[in-house]
Amino acid sequence: MALVLGSLLLLGLCGNSFSGGQPSSTDAPKAWNYELPATNYETQDSHKAGPIGILFELVHIFLYVVQPRDFPEDTLRKVIQKAYESKIDYDKPETVILGLKIVYYEAGIILCCVLGLLFIILMPLVGYFFCMCRCCNKCGGEMHQRQKENGPFLRKCFAISLLVICIIISIGIFYGFVANHQVRTRIKRSRKLADSNFKDLRTLLNETPEQIKYILAQYNTTKDKAFTDLNSINSVLGGGILDRLRPNIIPVLDEIKSMATAIKETKEALENMNSTLKSLHQQSTQLSSSLTSMKTSLRSSLNDPLCLVRPSSEICNSIRLSLSQLNSNPELRQLPPVDAELDNVNNVLRTDLDGLVQQGYQSLNDIPDRVQRQTTTVVAGIKRVLNSIGSDIDNVTQRLPIQDILSEFSVYVNNTESYIHRNLPTLEEYDSYWWLGGLVICSLLTLIVIFYYLGLLCGVCGYDRHATPTTRGCVSNTGGVFLMVGVGLSFLFCWILMIIVVLTFVFGANVEKLICEPYTSKELFQVLDTPYLLNEDWEYYLSGKLFNKSKMKLTFEQVYSDCKKNRGTYGTLHLQNSFNISERLNINEHTGSISSELESLKVNLNIFLLGAAGRKNLQDFAACGIDRMNYDSYLAQTGKSPAGVNLLSFAYDLEAKANSLPPGNLRNSLKRDAQTIKTIHQQRVLPIEQSLSTLYQSVKILQRTGNGLLERVTRILASLDFAQNFITNNTSSVIIEETKKYGRTIIGYFEHYLQWIEFSISEKVASCKPVATALDTAVDVFLCSYIIDPLNLFWFGIGKATVFLLPALIFAVKLAKYYRRMDSEDVYDDVETIPMKNPSQH
Repeated sequence: MALVLGSLLLLGLCGNSFSGGQPSSTDAPKAWNYELPATNYETQDSHKAGPIGILFELVHIFLYVVQPRDFPEDTLRKVIQKAYESKIDYDKPETVILGLKIVYYEAGIILCCVLGLLFIILMPLVGYFFCMCRCCNKCGGEMHQRQKENGPFLRKCFAISLLVICIIISIGIFYGFVANHQVRTRIKRSRKLADSNFKDLRTLLNETPEQIKYILAQYNTTKDKAFTDLNSINSVLGGGILDRLRPNIIPVLDEIKSMATAIKETKEALENMNSTLKSLHQQSTQLSSSLTSMKTSLRSSLNDPLCLVRPSSEICNSIRLSLSQLNSNPELRQLPPVDAELDNVNNVLRTDLDGLVQQGYQSLNDIPDRVQRQTTTVVAGIKRVLNSIGSDIDNVTQRLPIQDILSEFSVYVNNTESYIHRNLPTLEEYDSYWWLGGLVICSLLTLIVIFYYLGLLCGVCGYDRHATPTTRGCVSNTGGVFLMVGVGLSFLFCWILMIIVVLTFVFGANVEKLICEPYTSKELFQVLDTPYLLNEDWEYYLSGKLFNKSKMKLTFEQVYSDCKKNRGTYGTLHLQNSFNISERLNINEHTGSISSELESLKVNLNIFLLGAAGRKNLQDFAACGIDRMNYDSYLAQTGKSPAGVNLLSFAYDLEAKANSLPPGNLRNSLKRDAQTIKTIHQQRVLPIEQSLSTLYQSVKILQRTGNGLLERVTRILASLDFAQNFITNNTSSVIIEETKKYGRTIIGYFEHYLQWIEFSISEKVASCKPVATALDTAVDVFLCSYIIDPLNLFWFGIGKATVFLLPALIFAVKLAKYYRRMDSEDVYDDVETIPMKNPSQH
């Protein structure tokens, strides 16, 4: 118990080595990218017994059968309380009741001890009287055997029974050898195990300052990130404001820009249309003149005398009738001009609407630069605050009494290590004595069972069923002698062996049931955590020992569990009661300083999308008249032929008719006229058709632009008013919201960092897992696994072998009678029994 208590106090001593703050949460927020470097420890968390663990479990099952009752927490508490009393009155009823409870709990062990004591007392007495009895030729001491009919059957039964018992004894001896070897080999590992634990404790001591340095170094990372955002305030804050304004402004500017492009396209279309109309008027006049001349020429040719003679007269009349088709389209010369509309558009274009739109774009895109220019002073102030926060954090960590306490604990660890290394040779020396004693005990039992095996071997192999008791062979007789030697050794040593078994059983069983098992189930910690148990003035012993604040709930079980979970010493030992990291860091104060600087951040944005000139420009364009033009009249003429007939078809028809005439002047004249008509088509009609195509395209452009022009301009002006009102009424709120968002981002870096500091110091820094591992090593591994488990296996095996020596010697005595050579025997026949003497005696 003292070993357990001392080991647990080691937790307290280690706990004094660290200070920190209480975490707000046991889980670090996932948004943080900070992570303390992992610390690797050498000592394993758990100990595995290996294949021999099956034998240990067998002993545990036996102990459960002997001692099936639950761990007596209340009884143990009262025993500890009695131990602290200066004088114990054993006559008090409560003391008597406590003793009865102890007896009740230890009933199984006491019963086994009583049986063992009976064995110890009776076996020497029985052996003594048995020896005296045999010396008096009683109890089988007389070398005379009376032959019986069931003699062979009894001999076989005795031999088989003895063999089975010897095998059982051999198994027990094997357990003893194995346990003895395990103690020796495991004690040899103790030095390496101790070195491993001390190495882990030194790793804990050495890594803790490095962890503190790492935490401080992360402030520079946080500050650099904040400085990056502060230096990029134009893109971060200004960009945020721009992104908020853009959806309400850009569409309006895009529409105005589109309208400026439409004005230019309208001017170009009107210019093309105006020049086309002039060309059409001129070209149509020229076509009309050419066709008139052509008709005059054809009439002159048709006055030829040949036209009076049939059948030429019919052809001439046909040609004369078709001359009425040679006319131009007079409506082309009547299309109205667009000079007025063109003048209106030119007047509109005197104002550079596109330039005004670009100014609107520029005023919007200048927001980031304006933000940066107007926040230079505030940014410098925030940087000063951030630098001061770094100094404050450094001062807080410098005030942590880490180095001094770590130095003290390091001295304690060094002294403990020196003490262990100084006493390990003594332990190994005692282990050698124990191993030698165990070897002697196991060898003695082995010697006894070897005599039994030799007796069985010689007796069985040398037995002759035809030989009489007086004529048995030497081998058979030797077997009987071996059996009796085994019996003698059994009587001589078994009671000594039982003394060793009882002593080791009482010690090993109680340590297993009162320390090892409750340590594993943590019931032992619950006893130690009983208020006012270890110190009548302290409600909680551990908190009273560490902080002199016994009312603070700090239990051995909680400390051990937290250390097993690799929790930091600060949070494990609730060290915020002596050094509150939360109050020292004062997150709200630091973030409040940043907030104060950010509140003084003012941004003034004067955004004007389009002035009065631009608005008037749009209104003038809407009133330029292109939406009132009679586009249908223009489009109707573009679909008509410039002449009354297709001149090419007319020329080919005229040429065909001329070829029908007899050769002469008329025929040649008509052919010349047909060729002239083709020339007119090529030089007059085709250019007009090209001009009509150009006119069609210009009209379509103007028609598309003018269609709903007034409504479009009205809608654009309304959108412009809405956007300008949005800028006027909402820009300040947008700036405030984005500034707060920007401030939350900057503050968030340090708020998260400071919370991470608090979390790391509480949960991660100076993880006390090596201390819990050292405690496990001392109790669970060294005491229970290295010593108690092999010790219990030893008494279990030796005890089983010793107990079975009793039936073994009984069967050996019985069996020896059938193997040894007798001095006399009884011979049976049908009439009488005649006693016979051994001839060798004569």
